[in-house]
Formats: sequence, structure tokens, C-alpha cells
Amino acid sequence: MSKIKNYINGQNIYPLNDKWLDNYNPSNGEVYGQIPNSCKKDVELAVESAKKAFESWSKTSIDERSKILSKIADLLEENLEKFAKAESKDNGKPLSLAKLIDIPRAADNFRFFAHAITQFGSESYETLGKEAINYTLRHPIGVVGCISPWNLPLYLFTWKIAPALATGNCVIAKPSEVTPMTAYLLGDICTKAGLPKGVLNIVHGLGQHVGSEIVSHKEIKAISFTGGTQTGAAIAKIAAPMFKKMSLELGGKNPNIIFADCDYDQMLKTTLLSSFSNQGQICLCGSRIFVEKSIYNKFKTDFVKAVKNLKVAHPSDKDAKIGALVSKPHIEKVLSYVKIAKKEGANLLCGGEKVSIKGYENGYYMQPTVLEIQNDSCKVNQEEIFGPIVTIMPFETEEEVIQMANSVRYGLSASIWTNNLKRTMKLTREIEAGIIWVNTWMLRDLRTPFGGVKDSGVGREGGFEALRFFTEPKNVCIKY
Repeated sequence: MSKIKNYINGQNIYPLNDKWLDNYNPSNGEVYGQIPNSCKKDVELAVESAKKAFESWSKTSIDERSKILSKIADLLEENLEKFAKAESKDNGKPLSLAKLIDIPRAADNFRFFAHAITQFGSESYETLGKEAINYTLRHPIGVVGCISPWNLPLYLFTWKIAPALATGNCVIAKPSEVTPMTAYLLGDICTKAGLPKGVLNIVHGLGQHVGSEIVSHKEIKAISFTGGTQTGAAIAKIAAPMFKKMSLELGGKNPNIIFADCDYDQMLKTTLLSSFSNQGQICLCGSRIFVEKSIYNKFKTDFVKAVKNLKVAHPSDKDAKIGALVSKPHIEKVLSYVKIAKKEGANLLCGGEKVSIKGYENGYYMQPTVLEIQNDSCKVNQEEIFGPIVTIMPFETEEEVIQMANSVRYGLSASIWTNNLKRTMKLTREIEAGIIWVNTWMLRDLRTPFGGVKDSGVGREGGFEALRFFTEPKNVCIKY
């Protein structure tokens, strides 16, 4: 059985306490490796390594940093097949999805920020009549912590560490203990690309051990976290009194609003993706579908038929549309919401059951599930499920659907399907969400700010927003 290691000071090393956690393959429910169950001493070692590396890395030229990050991107692309297979095995997602989206996007993250840092300029203002000029210097923060989730393991891991490294910081990173493999493989890629020792340190382990040590460590000056709202609140409680910078991208319960004047065929095709991509385990999935009453029955018939045709299969199956959920506890949690929905009076239109795949009977597979509800305030429409379950419900007026869209405590994303410009402008202004797609979904431009409102988090990532987060501005005023 293989054991992965921590990546500290440019080397792969065993956890100092020699304790380990089992790593499960979601597709068959079997343990296929072990990862470090790291502790405070491992984090301390990583921090000391990062502190030593910071003085040199923070003074490394932008061109040199850009060159190294671009090389990391190149090596990821050269090893796409290897990384995609590791991601699929670790996470349970279809291999085709990992090859098409996850690994290419991870490479894009490094390449984007490698270029972005070369265009990240300082502001200057001439104070007329005062014979003075003000300008801004931006310095790297120092040692920063990046904690990423299990649903898009390498994609979101690199989304955090790439801008942190590009701006001259040294990073202590913790991938999810559920999906650690591609983060482990990334260490070797960084070494081959010429990233200096100690600039990136990857410490594996549980959130209550490694994660809490990263958040509470006095030498770690900023925290970038993506994960659950409850965990985000706990992080803020610890980090806020220490005056650490925080970027928290948290949960989502996103509305998908469909008007009768939409491009129906395109809407139906995209709604299938926005509902069940990655087994519904994407924070941006549209899990609450509101359909204008005049087309509701047609949509219900067509959508349920399309959902039933989605193939649930082993991730290696080239025709798989739905792979395995990430873990046994998670699929049990997701399935429990089907029971809750039935008690609340929901109509189960399709799915709702665990799936047994021949040869992989112990895998964590579930049918994509559609629930018809009558009341937006029901539990399955208010709580984040994070699995292949969506609800559908009709609406009659714009005011009604705006109220329902905003009725949850989350505000991460929303989708709107309409060809009415006036309606588009009204809804995009009034819906409470950090990102709104109109007549599309998951069309991302890495230059744009990304994040949520309400219980979906604080701060923004992406583009210059990320570069601003990982730097401290210093104003200089010179009277001449």
C-alpha cells in the first residue's frame, strides 16, 4: 500500500509523529493508500521552512517568478493523463471530466497568474498645488495559508497557491484529507520547475489538526479558504482577533431561474450540466430550479427524461456522466435528504437511490435526483446538500422568483435564462449573489472577481483581486 508524504522545504518527508490516515477510492469503497495524519510539529517545520525562503523569494524578480510558474503550467499539461487518472481515482469524478476540466484549469491557473503579475502595476497620484506625488508600493504579505476542498482538488488548490506564489509569498497549503493525491504529485512538479525550497509547503492531515494549526499560527499572516460555511465561521473566529487577512469562499444554494422566452434547447442542455456536473459536488451548481409556470410542465417532462438518461458508471467509463460521490459519509448525508424531502411532501420525480455498479458494488454511486416541491422554505431548498439532487418549482412573476432566489442564507451564484434585456438588468441587480450567469453557466474569465455574499463568504479571488489579497499596499507621499 502506497504512502504519500508531506512536501516541506522542497522534499517529500514522512509525518513527524508517524501517524497515518486511510485514503479511500470512492469508485470501489476500498482503501488504496495512506496519507500523513500530520500534527502541530509538521506545521511548525513547514512554517520555519517558509520563513527562511521568504527573504529570497520575495526579492526574486517578477520575470523569474513568472518563468517558474509558467514552467509549472507546462509540466502539468505534459503530465495531464497522470494527474487526471490520480484525480479521478481520488475523487470519484469521471476521468473524462478530470481530463477536460480539472487538470487543464489547474495549469491555466499557474499560467494566468504568471502573466498577471507582470501586468500588476502601482497607482500614483500627483497632488496638484501641493507639489507632491503619492504612489503605492505593494509588498508580499509573508507566509500565508491556503486550505482547499475535496470537490475540485487540484483546480481549487492551484487557484489559491498560484497568485500567492506569483506575488512573492511563501505558502503553507493543506489539501483536503479526502482527496490529497494530486496535491502530493504537484510537489514534484514544482521542484522540477525550479521553485526554490520552502516557497511551497504542503502539509496533509485533518482539518481539526493541520487546518486549525495553520489558521492559528502567529507567523501565518493570511488565510485563503474554500469549504463549508460552518468551518469558515470557525476560521474567522480564530483569525479575526489575530488581524489576519481572510478570503473565505463558502457554501452555495444557487437558484437557476428559467423564463418562457429563453432559448429552450440551450437552456435544457446547460441546466443538465449545471445540476449534475461532478455529481452535483460543485459550489456553483444550480440546485434550486425555478421555472416560469407557462413552460413548467414541458420543462418537467423534458428535464426528467434527460436526467434519467444520464449514465451512472465507474469513472473510467468513457460514457460516464455521473461518477462516484467522494466518500461513504458524504453519500449517506446526501441520501438522507431524499428521506427528508419525502417527509416534507416533495414529489420524487426520478432518482433518489444508491446505484450498484457491477464489479464495484461497494462504490459510492447515486442516481441523479429531481424533487418537485411546493414550498421554497422546505429544508431541501434551504440547506446545502452538495450532491446530485435538484429541486424544481414553478413561479409566475419576477417579484416572486426574486424573493425565492434571495430566501436562502447563501449568495454565491445564480443563473438566469431569458432574452428580455429589461428583465435581465432588473434581476442581475436585485438577486443577491457574487456571480450571475445569463443564458449560460460556468463560463469563467480568470480576470474577473469571484466570491459570494451573505453566508457564502467574504473577500474575492481571481484576477487582480487575488493579487491584491496576497499583497499589502503601502502609500508613499513625496513633497518635491
